[in-house]
Amino acid sequence: MKKMLAAALALAALSPLHAQAAPATLTLSTEARLSAVPDVADIGAGVVTSAKDANAAMTENASRMSAVIAALRKSGVAERDIQTSGLNLQPQYRYGNNVPPVLTGYQANNRVSVTLRDLKGAGRIIDTLVAQGANQIDGPTFRVDKPEALLDQVRQQAIKTLRARADLYATAAGLRIKRITAIAENNNPFTPRPQPMMAMAMRAEKADSPVAPGEIDLSLNVSMTFELE
Repeated sequence: MKKMLAAALALAALSPLHAQAAPATLTLSTEARLSAVPDVADIGAGVVTSAKDANAAMTENASRMSAVIAALRKSGVAERDIQTSGLNLQPQYRYGNNVPPVLTGYQANNRVSVTLRDLKGAGRIIDTLVAQGANQIDGPTFRVDKPEALLDQVRQQAIKTLRARADLYATAAGLRIKRITAIAENNNPFTPRPQPMMAMAMRAEKADSPVAPGEIDLSLNVSMTFELE
């Protein structure tokens, strides 16, 4: 008899009549943004040389890249802000119809990634690199060197926006917020604004290549889940 009673109680506990209703929840997300003036710029500088002989191509390339790096150091760029990003040597061929490729020489390519912390002198440094033998320039890409304090402001803005929006939804539904059950951040914080970053001066007189930092947007995507009652 006791076993039958225990089984009956267990079935009653599993009955929908005794199951608790799941709490009402609300999940919201927002993208918060803050505009900032960048304080550093990243550029790529490369030296490409060609010669009939592989050793000659590499020797000339090394000489010109050494001059480029020396110019960077002389311009005040710190060692930690100069990093080799690629070095390769490739054979060059001439192709024709129905004939084997003919080796015509070799091409050497050496590239460095450079962080510029003096944006006012960025144009002058870029021009110096070209004068010293760099024949490939990429960038600049602007960013904020230490963005965490600014990103914390963006986070506070996002939380404030989501909390106010959750209050609005809860009130409209005749409920109130009981507690926050989850907060998630999913982001790529730097969003450069579309604009020409660098333009070569088209004037007869000597001038540094103009470099305009403009502004960048620091953005975060934040989501929050609220339990309502």
